[in-house]
Amino acid sequence: MSLPQLSLKQARHLHLAAQGLLRPPARKAQFADMLAALRQMSLLQIDTIHVVARSPYLVLFSRLGAYPQRWLEEALSAGELFEYWAHEACFIPTEDYPLLRHRMLNPQHLGWKYNEAWMQTWQSEIAALLRHIELHGPVRSADFKAPAGQKPGWWAWKPHKRHLENLFSAGELMVTGRRNFQRVYDLRQRVLPEWDDAIHALNEKEAVQHMLRNSAQSLGLFRAAWLSDYYRLKRAPVEESVREWLESGEVIATEVETLGKCYLHRSLMPLLEKMPAATHTAILSPFDPVVWDRKRALELFGFDYRLECYTPEAKRQYGYFVLPLLHQGVLKGRLDAKMLRKDKVLQIRQIWLEPGVRVSQRFTADVRLALTRFARWQGAESLVIDKQPAELAAIWLNGWRV
Repeated sequence: MSLPQLSLKQARHLHLAAQGLLRPPARKAQFADMLAALRQMSLLQIDTIHVVARSPYLVLFSRLGAYPQRWLEEALSAGELFEYWAHEACFIPTEDYPLLRHRMLNPQHLGWKYNEAWMQTWQSEIAALLRHIELHGPVRSADFKAPAGQKPGWWAWKPHKRHLENLFSAGELMVTGRRNFQRVYDLRQRVLPEWDDAIHALNEKEAVQHMLRNSAQSLGLFRAAWLSDYYRLKRAPVEESVREWLESGEVIATEVETLGKCYLHRSLMPLLEKMPAATHTAILSPFDPVVWDRKRALELFGFDYRLECYTPEAKRQYGYFVLPLLHQGVLKGRLDAKMLRKDKVLQIRQIWLEPGVRVSQRFTADVRLALTRFARWQGAESLVIDKQPAELAAIWLNGWRV
């Protein structure tokens, strides 16, 4: 029997619908919308770079429009979310805590994120730290001084920072809030007093099945090879799971132009009858789920994208923290931006358009509005553009007031 046929454009639209990026928000964001967006994605990756709004805030802005950034911290403090290693460090809905618990119970499999030898060497000091938190409450790494003579550096962590990170990876500590985006740690028993591993924990096989199912729903339209990366799963039973889902009707198989055999999650099947148009324009984070799998972004969107902040400046093709530009279902460009907070200026160092992008009146109007909203949400009063394609410069000059 032949498979349903989808164009690449339809496949992109179905994927963006699953991710909440097909159409702009219909109303002003409410707190519940933020939680719904996060659950729709399953994971919200955390990154500390803040040349513009930090990544988790930006990922939500791309879907919600303007919203108070404090909502994310409020959700974390209220126990709606928790932090742990999923795709990488992520905010995760608290109801999915059982899916990651097996990693905490076997942290030695987390690679650099957990150092068993360190934990053995510093047993007494770590026990004292846990006792301190039990008696005096939550702590930050900043509450402890570095040893005299320690040289500064990205990985020059002081001992207490290493203790806290290892205890976090082992699930003994959880993040209950952030101050200036620094983690605040408390005992797991205080954060989840009702949790009992003997009653609530899933074994790894069960947890992996749930994570694959979340991945399928959040991707919406996917190749089997894309599933494992979402939660960074190794040796996951992808083919077996897909067969089960096909039998239960949880997914259907389809043939997609240039991609070959793909799968569509049942939550999107109603869209096959009348495919909605892609009308959203958004500035994406480098850590947005749509682009965090660089191979998937290339296969699905034809968008060859790399994050270059860790590349020496002389070797960068584009810039330090380049943001993809989504317009009407297509990744049409990228921009290197920096928020000059003291001056209340959003500086766009350069804009690049993908080959073949037509600079129409609709395109320039949509992108200008998206950039204006992006700047205003971050507190900018004006936007300046240092370098851009000639077609845009003729219309936008070197920027505008927002």
